[in-house]
Amino acid sequence: MLNPMFAEKKSTQDAGDFWREYEEKTGEKVLARSLGQYISGWEEFDKHGESPLWGLVIVSAGGFRFHHFFQQNWLSAMFRAGNADREPQEKTFFIPREQIISAELREETKWWKKILSPALPELLIHYRAPDGAESKLRIQIEQKAEGLVENLSRKSLSEENLPRKDIS
Repeated sequence: MLNPMFAEKKSTQDAGDFWREYEEKTGEKVLARSLGQYISGWEEFDKHGESPLWGLVIVSAGGFRFHHFFQQNWLSAMFRAGNADREPQEKTFFIPREQIISAELREETKWWKKILSPALPELLIHYRAPDGAESKLRIQIEQKAEGLVENLSRKSLSEENLPRKDIS
């Protein structure tokens, strides 16, 4: 049987390795991160009806990323067996920092509404789409999101003074 203390250290080590590899792959420093559920606002996802999707919400020096990793349970695997020609894949999108107009976090403030319908805080990002039109991205955040909004609200960042806020 594994020592629980050792297992916790191993998973922390794995998470650290994952984020180092992610930064190397994207070539950008991760400033803040969380787990979130995509609701709407990205045309490619919306037109295919791919909402809601759970994934990583990432703010980097270059902008905002959403990264959904494909997961498959036994039931979906059974239904997919008949449609083997369509290979499942990761879904991601990136909004460059210069296209982000504003970011805000909306949370329910009324105590009675929190009790009756506990809702996740919603991250709203107003951005300029590649065609120049203004769009609004909606993502519900599972974990603390303060670092996300802080880092998205900064218009220019230099490598020397990049704050790093890990959201765990």
